[in-house]
Amino acid sequence: MIKKLRSLLTRRDKQFLLGLFFFSIIISIIETAGISVIMPFIAVATDFNLIHTNEYYAYVYNIFSFNNDVNFVIVFGIVLIFFYIFRSLINIFYFYMLNIFTQNRYHLLAYRLFENYMGLAYKDFVKRNSSTMTKTIINEASNLTILISAILFMMSEVFIVIFIYSMMLYVNYKITFLLTIILAFNAFLMVKTVSKKIKKVGVIKVEVQKKFYEIINKSFGNFKLIKLQSNDKDIIKNFSDASYTYAQSNITATTLNQVPRLFLEAVGFGIIVFIITYLVWKYENNIASLLAIISMFVLALYRLMPSVNRIASSYNQILFLHKSLDIVHNDLLYDNENLGDEHISFSKKITIENLSFEYEENIPILKDINIEIKKGSKIAFIGESGSGKSTLVDIIIGLYKPQNGSIKSDNKILDNLNIKSWRSKVGYIPQSVYLFDGTVGENVAFGSKYDKEKIDEVLKKAKIYDFLNTKLGQDTLVGEGGILLSGGQKQRIAIARALYIDPEILVLDEATSALDDKTEKKIMNEIYDVSSDKTLIIIAHRLTTLERCEKIYKLSNGTIYND
Repeated sequence: MIKKLRSLLTRRDKQFLLGLFFFSIIISIIETAGISVIMPFIAVATDFNLIHTNEYYAYVYNIFSFNNDVNFVIVFGIVLIFFYIFRSLINIFYFYMLNIFTQNRYHLLAYRLFENYMGLAYKDFVKRNSSTMTKTIINEASNLTILISAILFMMSEVFIVIFIYSMMLYVNYKITFLLTIILAFNAFLMVKTVSKKIKKVGVIKVEVQKKFYEIINKSFGNFKLIKLQSNDKDIIKNFSDASYTYAQSNITATTLNQVPRLFLEAVGFGIIVFIITYLVWKYENNIASLLAIISMFVLALYRLMPSVNRIASSYNQILFLHKSLDIVHNDLLYDNENLGDEHISFSKKITIENLSFEYEENIPILKDINIEIKKGSKIAFIGESGSGKSTLVDIIIGLYKPQNGSIKSDNKILDNLNIKSWRSKVGYIPQSVYLFDGTVGENVAFGSKYDKEKIDEVLKKAKIYDFLNTKLGQDTLVGEGGILLSGGQKQRIAIARALYIDPEILVLDEATSALDDKTEKKIMNEIYDVSSDKTLIIIAHRLTTLERCEKIYKLSNGTIYND
């Protein structure tokens, strides 16, 4: 666990942690001092003779020239009051620094996870579950910061226990050893029962929460289909089962987290009564003379019990959330694309030479592809589903890398140094257009600087400007997934989005296949018109949409033919 945590922390984080470590030692010394000073104060307040018989009290009494014993005790008490105020303030500051560290770690972990997911190669990203990635960013990163906080709390409380325990040993080692045996037995009992159960529940919680997110995403994404099939009862039952199990795991963990505190409190009060009873039995008299020692032990236990409880609770919390560390650590180990900023030009042609590609070893999708695409040309790829046409286009636009062969632009090979520049030349219109819940303008400018004039310009080119002006123009809301628009309107916004970056290459990935023939033909003619000065690459099933293409390539069994 420590090794994984260290790998997630930066050098500055480790320096901050080291500072907190030493700060926690100072806090522990102050906490111990806060308990130990009670004994001399009570001793002096109940027996003024100690002021003159004890060399330390006498030295302070003389150096500050006190007039009488009462003034000495009053000043002693006032100093203690200010000391306890100081103790509280420095504890508040420590917890503030602790929260700064842990909450900033959440920000950095969430950022690093999101950055890592966005930096995945396309072939790696499509293998991941989006709901799982969302859960990791929102929940697991947050859980990990709670785990880190629990470790830090444990660390600070351990020092407090060590110092208070040392003081108790110094005052009366026999009573302290007896306390140690009782508390050690209780701790052993808690670890073997409560902690073991909490760790098991923590594993269940992670698995159920993953299912939780998946059900929500699937249901919201297929809402229309669910309504048509009228099978929402089954889905609701699945959600109810996952939700119930998740709630039960939290109930169990939360309840069990309280067991050490309540158990230790009972033991603590029992020990206090036992100490007093033991002292009465031993001395067979009233114990007024031992009031200072008793008060010190009572206060020590009063402070020690919460510390032991926090250590136990933090330990249980670490066990409950330990899977979050594994998940975040593993997801940050994914290799990102290491892309350069080298420019690549496209003024003449794209050349595909001896290109081969496979997703799984020895199962080729494309075999020895050789074609040439001239700048400004209009070409299409057709073929049955699974023939490799979408894969080929994804390779051409730089989303996949060929296992063999090469892609060249003006005789320069596409590689990691220039692929980013190449991708920026591509405008992509997919079959399934995803519009997020916002305005038309926000969807068009997605990922780019918002330019009102430019948005109006591309909306006009996409032949949807006039329709939008009957509503709120580019401020018209589209609804989640574009649900407030028709299929044709969504496609036109997708065209506007693709044109907004002023691409040199425009790719249509079966972009009109879901439309009726009349709408499809109209939109295709509009696309041909707006791409008159661009290279147009189309993936299609229906030949009726390809009348204005100069070349049509057919893919079959991974091989390409001129159609």
